[in-house]
Amino acid sequence: MAPKFESFSEFFPYYLAEHSDPVCRSLHYIGTTLATLVLAYALFSQTWWLLLVYPVIGYGFAWVGHFVFEKNRPATFDYTWWSLLGDYKMYRLWITGKIGPAMAEALEQYGRRNSKGIQT
Repeated sequence: MAPKFESFSEFFPYYLAEHSDPVCRSLHYIGTTLATLVLAYALFSQTWWLLLVYPVIGYGFAWVGHFVFEKNRPATFDYTWWSLLGDYKMYRLWITGKIGPAMAEALEQYGRRNSKGIQT
């Protein structure tokens, strides 16, 4: 279970630290890219059933990253909307080349945690 946070700005460093494994982050980037393309196409084409595919793609890639590579519990279980915002913010940091410093700060604050929430 994730710690309690009062704001997204408090939550985001924790969220980032929960994505320290580069394979997990890569799967997030793939899922976010594909899900966003599906969302855009669904809205543009008014193919509304595709909106059901959006979370399946996004969460599918992310959860494989967490359960198989990161070996932790996705933060979305406790902070659904902040996790979605966090995913897009992490994506933006990656695209702009700023993920390294942000990750270093997050890991300094929270360290790496295993599946039981124990800092390693």
